[in-house]
Amino acid sequence: MQLLEKKNSIQKEERAILVGLVDKTQTEEQVQEYLDELAFLAETAGAVTLRRFTQKMLHPDSKTFIGKGKLEEIKAYITTHDVRVVIFDDELSGSQISNIEKILDTKTIDRSDLILDIFAGRAKTAQAKLQVELAQYQYILPRLRGMWKHLERLGGGIGTRGPGESEIETDRRIARDKIALLRRRLGEIDKQAFTQRKDRGEFIRVALVGYTNVGKSTLMNLLSKSEVFAENKLFATLDTTTRKVVFENTPFLLSDTVGFIRKLPHHLVESFKSTLDEVREADILLHVVDVSHPRYEEQLGVVNRTLQELNAYDKPILVIFNKIDLYETRNFDPWLDPGVKEELLSELRERWQRETNGNCVIISATERWNLDDLRRIILEKVRTLYKVRYPYKSEFLY
Repeated sequence: MQLLEKKNSIQKEERAILVGLVDKTQTEEQVQEYLDELAFLAETAGAVTLRRFTQKMLHPDSKTFIGKGKLEEIKAYITTHDVRVVIFDDELSGSQISNIEKILDTKTIDRSDLILDIFAGRAKTAQAKLQVELAQYQYILPRLRGMWKHLERLGGGIGTRGPGESEIETDRRIARDKIALLRRRLGEIDKQAFTQRKDRGEFIRVALVGYTNVGKSTLMNLLSKSEVFAENKLFATLDTTTRKVVFENTPFLLSDTVGFIRKLPHHLVESFKSTLDEVREADILLHVVDVSHPRYEEQLGVVNRTLQELNAYDKPILVIFNKIDLYETRNFDPWLDPGVKEELLSELRERWQRETNGNCVIISATERWNLDDLRRIILEKVRTLYKVRYPYKSEFLY
C-alpha cells in the first residue's frame, strides 16, 4: 500500500516558482547557484519554473521561513500567473508549510520533498521503491502535526486506533509501524544483495561515484560496452548497475551508483544505505567530476564529504574530470591563441595532479577524448590490487 495521498506529486508541466533565503550561512551568489540546481530539479520532476524569489534575513522565520511582506509579494504574483506549486530551496517544518499554504493558498513543498518526488518517479526495482517509501515516511513523520494530512489506514475500519488515541496519534503510530516494516523488508533484500555480492567471486570491484548528472552512466557505457540508461537529468539512475569488464585479460567488476547532491536529505541517505553498500565495499572509487560546471569544486567537496560519512574516503580514489570539451567552450574565447589555451589547460592539469597526489585524469566521455589514458590508469590500479589481494591469481591476468 502506498504511503499517502500524493499530495506533493508534481504533475507534467506544473507551473512553479522558487524561493531561496540569503542568510548568514550563504551568500546571494550561492543562493542563486542553489536555485539554478533547484530549477533543474523542478524540470526533472516535470515542472516549469516561472520566477525566483529571494530574501535577505539573518535567520529563517520560525513560522513562515521568510517574511510576511515577501509572502504577500509572492501571493500577488501567484494570483496573476496561475502558479500551482511553490518550491523552497531549504527544508521546511510541518508548521511552516501549513502557515505558508494558508497565506498563499497554493501547494508548497521544499527541496527534500522535491527530491523525494523525483526518486519516487525514478524507482524501478522493488528495492528502490521500498527505499523511497521509507524515506517518504521518515520525511512526513516529524511534520504530521504541522501539515497533518490523514494517512491511509493500514487495514482500515474498526480496530485501527488504540485506546485513547487521537487521529494524529494514530497516524504517527501507523507511520512508525510502516517504517519498521519497510526496514525489515529492506533488511531482507540487503541480505540477498550481500549474498549476491559475495558470490561474485574474487574480482576487484570498482565503483563510479560523483555528483548527479556528471556523466557517470555515459562513462559506464563506454568502459563496460553496455547500455546503462543515461539522460541529461538529475538522478537518471537510482539503482546500482554492475558489469564485468575486461581490460587486457584483466577482469574486474564496475558499478554505477546513484549520484550525490548538496542538501541531500539525511533520511534519503539512510534509506539508500543498502544501495550505497556498493560504494562502501568497492576496492577502487572512480570519482567523476563535471569540470565544466561553474562550481565543480564545490560539487567535488560535497561528494568527498558524503564519502567520509559512508566511511569510504580511505579507499584508492581516481578523480576523473569529465566534460573538458564543455569546459573549453565555456571558458575559452574561440579566437584564443592555441598556445595560451594549452598553457591554461596545462595549469589546470598540474593543479589537480598536485591536489590529488597524481590520482586524476582529464577526459571527455561524449567526445571519447583521452579514454585510452583513463583505461590505462584504471588497469594499473586494478592489477596493483590483484597483486595485493590475490597474488596467486594475478600472474594469470597479464
